[in-house]
Amino acid sequence: MNTHLEVHKTYKLYIGGNFVRSESGRYLPAQSAAGARLDNYCHASRKDLRDAVVAARPAFDGWAKKTAYLRGQILYRAAEMLQNRAAELTAEIVRSTGVGPARARAEVTLAIDRLVYYAGWTDKYSQVFGSVNPVASSHFNFTVPEPTGVVVVLAPDEPSLVSLVSLMAPVILSGNSAVVVASEKYPLPALTFAEILATSDLPGGVVNLLAGKRAELAPHIASHMDINAVVDGSGLPELGAILQAGAAHNLKRYSVNPLAPADWFTAKAEDPYKILDTVEFKTAWHPIGI
Repeated sequence: MNTHLEVHKTYKLYIGGNFVRSESGRYLPAQSAAGARLDNYCHASRKDLRDAVVAARPAFDGWAKKTAYLRGQILYRAAEMLQNRAAELTAEIVRSTGVGPARARAEVTLAIDRLVYYAGWTDKYSQVFGSVNPVASSHFNFTVPEPTGVVVVLAPDEPSLVSLVSLMAPVILSGNSAVVVASEKYPLPALTFAEILATSDLPGGVVNLLAGKRAELAPHIASHMDINAVVDGSGLPELGAILQAGAAHNLKRYSVNPLAPADWFTAKAEDPYKILDTVEFKTAWHPIGI
């Protein structure tokens, strides 16, 4: 009788446009909602976080300089690639989280829609949220939003895919680069989504995806001096306290998005004002010629 040794896939971290193993060599077994062992995934360390920030910084410079129209087209392309692999993502969500196929398909479809929705904001948010200010002098006075830099995004555990997309898209559409920490409980859908980003037109380093223990990474996120902002969707007050303490020390921006799992499927997760959490408003004066 022939025997077959099952080989478990090891999902890698996504840093700088490349799939890498953790520098620590650690990995974790991914489990289903029922406790069954699925595959393995690399466990991000402090060094991996630092490498992701190092990759995100130069990527930010190039990404922010691209036209708003081009950034929108690239996000739309990511939605196309996600649609092409919708069946694979649906199966990943089913086996990881234990939800039914219909619910998983709905989550993947909504993730595609969210990417398209936020792609449409790339060339509109500046006009909507910027302004021409009346001043009592012979000047034009403009206030425009600009990206803040490198942003860390912490996704909640559930839902594992659409919440991550809903948090990531408003960060990068303005020109920021992102270091995204996936669901700790169900990381495999997010790590599969990284494979989709790698085959889209998104430049390497604009989105870097880590997986592992949030509590281990949080102090290093909080203290890192080259992280400009943190978007916390984890819903964990104890984690938020660690992140805010670091933000107070080095003045990085901290915003929280504490939606319940069901709310990620509603219009609450499509709030365009969330774009403003990771932009800075710059005001310019221009003299009026006589």
